[in-house]
Amino acid sequence: MRPAAGEVLHFSEDPTITTFRPHVARTNGKVTPYVWAVGHDRAPDYWFPRQCPRAMAWVGPATTPEDRDRIIGAGSGTRVHAVEYGWLDAIRSVELYAYRLPADEFVEHDAAVVATTEVRPLGPAERVGDLFALHDEAGIQLRVLHRLHDFWAEVVASTLEWSGIRMRNAKP
Repeated sequence: MRPAAGEVLHFSEDPTITTFRPHVARTNGKVTPYVWAVGHDRAPDYWFPRQCPRAMAWVGPATTPEDRDRIIGAGSGTRVHAVEYGWLDAIRSVELYAYRLPADEFVEHDAAVVATTEVRPLGPAERVGDLFALHDEAGIQLRVLHRLHDFWAEVVASTLEWSGIRMRNAKP
């Protein structure tokens, strides 16, 4: 589930959205209202239930072989997503949808893209499907841990590139 050329994606558990309106995310310290979406490379960050905490790491240009092998694992690909055991049922059962949006209405903003005006989807919401299968097909290791914070501490101190989403929902 990735955007085609000229598209970006917005993932949601709501299949009925007809217009995306800019808003200020309550978890964002910024005051500018945006419509948020992602491109091809960051789409896998959102192959999860919305509230699911996840720690993600991948090989970048500055990644050392030692950090790759220590955190991702020797021979285990170039990217790992980690979640907690308590989220497995939600990952199996969530009904997640993707909306294809016109890329020309968005500008880059950190790891995402944003629009400051209303955006209409290019078509109806598409069911994302089996999130485990998506990870497998993309060659992304999905690691399940008792708690994320120890793994997260290793990731952010490494030379890997990383992203953490909804980490406030992880076990303390």
